[in-house]
Amino acid sequence: MPMKLQGSCRCGTVRFTLDSHTPVPYQLCYCSICRKTTGGGGFAINIMGVAESLEVIGEDAIAVYRAEIEQDDGSVEISSGERSFCSTCGSALWLYDENWPDLIHPLAAVIDTPLPKALEKVHLMLDFKPEWVDASIGPKDQTFARYPEQSIEEWHRSRGLWID
Repeated sequence: MPMKLQGSCRCGTVRFTLDSHTPVPYQLCYCSICRKTTGGGGFAINIMGVAESLEVIGEDAIAVYRAEIEQDDGSVEISSGERSFCSTCGSALWLYDENWPDLIHPLAAVIDTPLPKALEKVHLMLDFKPEWVDASIGPKDQTFARYPEQSIEEWHRSRGLWID
């Protein structure tokens, strides 16, 4: 049975629950979108949940941001990712992308349920890490200039951390 997660924004206006097969917060994303929309220490940590299990209290306070992404050739496209946040306090809550309609990616920082500790981490989008950030890369950690080789599901399954 998946792990039931509870989360909330800073002011408590938005509270939510969802089920997760992959509750280990192991991916540290250094892209400018994640960094600047979450206010993290130079990175953000998303986990993965089952979209259809999401239940929200305070839905009227949720606003959505879709980032502009500058491509290598200089063109700009609007991200398909919808970053939901509390319009009252500004807390970043989760990412939903229509390309993966079964999934929702809450930020580990807003999960109130105790999460399992990651014994190893994946540092991704390091091409976008600012100079002031010291990435604390452990001996078992993996690093990627852009995206990791394994999906969140594959990473959890390969380590016996998938929760049925």
